[in-house]
Amino acid sequence: MAISLIQKYNVAGPRYTSYPTVPYWDSSTFSTEKWLESLRKSYAESNSTEGISLYIHLPFCESLCTFCGCHKRITKRHEMEAPYIEAILKEWQLYTNFLEERPRIKEIHLGGGTPTFFEPLQLRCLIEGIFERADKADAHEFSFEGHPNNTTETHLQTLYDLGFRRVSYGVQDYSPKVQKAIHRIQPFENVQRVTQQARAIGYTSVSHDLVFGLPFQTLDDVLFTIDRSNTLRPDRIAFYSYAHVPWIKGSGQRGFKDEDVPTGEVKRELYEVGKQYLLKAGYAEIGMDHFALPTDSMYKAFKNHQLHRNFMGYTASKTQVMIGLGMSSISDSWYGFAQNEKDLDAYYARLEKNEIPVCKGHILNKEDLIIRRHILNLMCQFSTSWNDESLQFPEIAEVMAHLQEMQNDGLLHIAGNHIEVPDEGKPFIRNICMAFDLHLQRKMPNTKIFSMTV
Repeated sequence: MAISLIQKYNVAGPRYTSYPTVPYWDSSTFSTEKWLESLRKSYAESNSTEGISLYIHLPFCESLCTFCGCHKRITKRHEMEAPYIEAILKEWQLYTNFLEERPRIKEIHLGGGTPTFFEPLQLRCLIEGIFERADKADAHEFSFEGHPNNTTETHLQTLYDLGFRRVSYGVQDYSPKVQKAIHRIQPFENVQRVTQQARAIGYTSVSHDLVFGLPFQTLDDVLFTIDRSNTLRPDRIAFYSYAHVPWIKGSGQRGFKDEDVPTGEVKRELYEVGKQYLLKAGYAEIGMDHFALPTDSMYKAFKNHQLHRNFMGYTASKTQVMIGLGMSSISDSWYGFAQNEKDLDAYYARLEKNEIPVCKGHILNKEDLIIRRHILNLMCQFSTSWNDESLQFPEIAEVMAHLQEMQNDGLLHIAGNHIEVPDEGKPFIRNICMAFDLHLQRKMPNTKIFSMTV
């Protein structure tokens, strides 16, 4: 890949887990009432056929990983578990009271933070409490994020008994120097143990999250990490680009210097060579930074054009409604987004007042909905088209001007009203989506709010 293309397209840009992206949400036209109105509309349209998804944010971690930009609460006080579970169930009660019936849940994802910070008994109380006011959809997919150092066989068995069949483990990198820099000391033996335990119990999909571009990371480190993971043959591998965003409050990304982080051409080499290793090992590329074995449900969803992307990342199970529970969680009704209070005390205070703890959001207009569909198509299928009148919009000529330059650079193919992204363009998929991002085009940020695309 030409270095000039890396230099040209290595700019700050979103990862597009939503459109519009969070910095471009219009708070002036948003209210909790409008959010609930959009939720009621979407729920009525989709619950009987799709069911809903739940994202449950479990924010506690015993120590701070200095590569992490997530919303979390660092504590060793495990007495905080029960009150937090009670708060989530209170929030869920408020939602089910509003919907006035028992929703059908198709998907649950426990994210963090560190979900396995919580004792298995507390996680059982959480999931059983959810289903006191809901039913399982016939075909459902429940998953959780496990920390290899503290995930126990009891965690795995308890969640399996509750219907969970997929687990993802945060591996990051096996280099001792890199692990020390990101404050994530994690032996391979721990990853091996929890991977094998999950398989023995009956989990149908085990995923490893690897990260390239970490401080002090070399190409040898990346290839060694991929080789070690490949000995365990996880069903999915997420090969994430490290997002260096030290300006975000609470990110913890001050444990190393900016010059310790590989950037530009070096970082892209880590990805390109790592990707070839994954392909050679039998994994297929199914989306930005994601790879899966042909036997995995996410690969099948990609081949059947059913792959979906939301605030949980890529998922093989699409629902129009996703409700986020817990501090900082984001909900998605397709017609609107809503984010919960990011501060734990503020989250608790709102629930004590019997208020759904939303602090901000965005109601999508007609243009937003059209652009959102194009970006989803590109992120999930590496293609989109606007032959259908419902996917056309007045600014398409403006978008085409940006796309034409990318076509000249070999990053995409335009044929009539259709765009196809070849293998050469897949590493630049964020840049291609940025051409459709009319909010970004109209008002470029004057401060750092996004990580670099390369």
